[in-house]
Parts: sequence; C-alpha cells; structure tokens
Amino acid sequence: MSDLPEGYSITLAEMDDIPALISVDKAASALFEPTGLLTDEALQDHVPSDVLDIEIPLGNVFVARNQHDWAVGFALIRPRGSGLYLDQVSVHPDHGQKGLGRALVIRTLAEAEHRKLPHVSLSTFRDLPWNGPFYASMGFREISRQQLEPYMIEIEEAQKPFMDITKRCFMRRKVRRSLFRFGIRRSERD
Repeated sequence: MSDLPEGYSITLAEMDDIPALISVDKAASALFEPTGLLTDEALQDHVPSDVLDIEIPLGNVFVARNQHDWAVGFALIRPRGSGLYLDQVSVHPDHGQKGLGRALVIRTLAEAEHRKLPHVSLSTFRDLPWNGPFYASMGFREISRQQLEPYMIEIEEAQKPFMDITKRCFMRRKVRRSLFRFGIRRSERD
C-alpha cells in the first residue's frame, strides 16, 4: 500500500504470527493504563489465541510488518450483522504514530468492498484521541442507540464488567462501491 511508511507492509496473518500478535496487543493495551478507562483485568487481556486460530485461516486478520517482516500491528475483522466488524486494531507503541493504524483501517475498508459488504462498524471510546476522534477523521460516524444491531448490544454487555460503556460508542463507515457493482450500467445512468 502506498500510504504506508517506507519499510512497512500489510499482509494476511499466518498461524506463526499468533505469539507476536498477542505481544503487540498487550503492548498496545498499555496505552490505556493512564486513562483509567479499563479495569486492571482488561489491561492484561489480549485477543485470545483460539480466536486467532479460527480467524487467521478465514482471512480475517491483517498484519502490519516492519522491514524485518516482524508483526508490529494487526487488525482483526469479522462479518457481523449486515457488514464487516472491525473487532480490534493494535499497533505496538514502538511503531505508533507512523500511520500503521490508519493503513490497517484502510485495508479493512478495502476488504469490506472486496466482500461486497455495505459498511464497516466498530466499538471504541468516544473521546480518546486515538479512538473516536481518530475513526471520525477517517469518515466513521457514531451510530445512535436506536440503530444498534443485536450483536452490538451483545458486545456492549460483554464489555460492561471491564469498562464504563457510557464512554464508548459504536461507529460505522459506509463502503464506497462502484455503480457497476450495484448492477447499474453507464447507459442506465445517463
């Protein structure tokens, strides 16, 4: 991808990446410690290896790699509800502020388009600069409570013991698809 810093790439994850992805996830969680938004248990948590065991073969994990081919960030996605759900984006702090998180989100949007899904949704802290405002800068908009899909309510219930969900929100961005993909030919538009 041309929007990546020099020496970095994004690839599909491989099973051998799992230990590195867990390490990246734990390191990225440390950024939340001074915020007080997560319980101590949540700060020690990471994407479980059994989830990665399932999702990697399905092509649902993208990895940001450095010039040595080491995993330094990742995005975990899953088809949920009527679109694609961005379950987790983590970048190791040593590689932060380089645009890797943004590149992983862009790769997720491209994947939703490839799968012909209408949007990407996610759950995030509303006010943390590297959360809600970051996603808003990429075109994501907060979803009103009345528009939450059933799986979103389930996620929120699962998050309650570990964080103040009143400080969180669900966001969505529509995926741009060409008119051709909607079955409209140029002659029909004119």
